[in-house]
Amino acid sequence: MAEVQTVSFDDCWNRIGVRGDSSCERLVEYVRCLNCPVFETAAAKLLERPIPLVDLSRHDVRARAQPQQNAQGASESFLVFRIGDEWLALPTPIFKRIVQTRPIHTLPHRQHRAVLGVVNVQGELLVCLSLAHLLGFETGANARDDRARHDLPRFLVVSRAEEHAVFPVDQVDGVHRIATASLCAPPATLSHAAAAHTRAVAPWRGMSVGLLDADALFDTLNRSLG
Repeated sequence: MAEVQTVSFDDCWNRIGVRGDSSCERLVEYVRCLNCPVFETAAAKLLERPIPLVDLSRHDVRARAQPQQNAQGASESFLVFRIGDEWLALPTPIFKRIVQTRPIHTLPHRQHRAVLGVVNVQGELLVCLSLAHLLGFETGANARDDRARHDLPRFLVVSRAEEHAVFPVDQVDGVHRIATASLCAPPATLSHAAAAHTRAVAPWRGMSVGLLDADALFDTLNRSLG
């Protein structure tokens, strides 16, 4: 496993900025920490962390082997959510919190379209990425009109060891246990990007939900920051 390297910086916005005692003299000029070049420099430093070397081939092997290796009657816990018209799920343990949507501080110098920018979650700067772009599908355009009246978009905060990220979703359904015996191989109609990150699909409420491979997803998130 690649060694995880952390990035350190002075989170002055929590001490003397708007989340602290507001004593920073820069607030007179910039009003909000999000407008300050110090905040932008910290965000850029976060995104410039070294990218670990990964081997995605091992995830492809595990995705094919796992449904046969689990004991009959076993089940796994997933958080089910929707992006656009796609119902997806990730293992519950990787989720740290679900938060309301908030401003995304964009960084124009970033080239990868999946990197939306950074967001402030409880005083911590986290990379915000678009799963739709990573998986190769678009959001929102074909969503039914009746969804918009009831859905509450959210940001999902996920982590693996010292790696953290946030991604927006259009709807969170909740935590569900899915029987491993019901898992099926991903359909051949999936795009290459989606197939590389989908370990299986499962029937759910008369539809199919794509069960994403958390490790493959984190590895790609890291590669997208390069």
